Amino acid sequence: MAISIPTPREHASRVQESQTRAPRLAVVEVTRSRPHDSDYHSYIDLLNSRVVSAASAQGYSVTRSAAADVGVESLLEATRDVDAIVVMGGEDIAPEYYGGASGYPSEGRHYTAADEAQIALVRRAVATATPLLGICRGLQVINVALGGTLVQDIGTQTIHKNLDVVAAETMAGHPVAVDSASRLAGALGEEVIVQSAHHQAVQTLGSGLVVVATAADGLPEAVEHVTAPILGIQWHPEDPGAPVGQLEQLLRALGDHAISDAFAA
Repeated sequence: MAISIPTPREHASRVQESQTRAPRLAVVEVTRSRPHDSDYHSYIDLLNSRVVSAASAQGYSVTRSAAADVGVESLLEATRDVDAIVVMGGEDIAPEYYGGASGYPSEGRHYTAADEAQIALVRRAVATATPLLGICRGLQVINVALGGTLVQDIGTQTIHKNLDVVAAETMAGHPVAVDSASRLAGALGEEVIVQSAHHQAVQTLGSGLVVVATAADGLPEAVEHVTAPILGIQWHPEDPGAPVGQLEQLLRALGDHAISDAFAA
């Protein structure tokens, strides 16, 4: 589908307006309803709500959209004039979007409507240089949207997920090394402790992306776009067990990009 890009006049108008109002942030999740798995949904809803609360506390005007519930056109329209975007975690991306096969280990429910809408959102963000942060699944959406592929299951011997417990307690803490030259290092430093819970990972990189953080086992933990202000992290800074202030630092960096891009336009 065609990606709608603001005209120079529309962009100039948006920049002028951005100088006199609170920055607008879109928090984009998978779905607002999981009746088949209420425990998982409650935990995901907690994580999503924590991002909304932290962003609001920093002065963002926050909107929250569920990609599977609204579809491509409505999501693109709802986020057309925002200054920054956060794509949240959730279910696996359907294998059809990156040339994978179904039937892989730990495969669960897919929301293809969310996949399609979020992929379109990422592609427009790259085209318009809209600051975007992808968290866990959000990183994977960024990679797939730009032509990358995924490791469908990283196996049971992993530092990335606590396999002995369920639901909200699956998060595992581990260190991540960050490239000193990256924008991420400017926000968090060159080594951070993260909370993660994922069974998939970046395999081949999408166009324009570089790996800027890795775990001790070599798996990519963060990617950045080389020209657009796009960052994906494989962990959950919004988890209650994450280091204090980590989410806020990332949101602040996202806002700094939105402001600098507006004034540089």
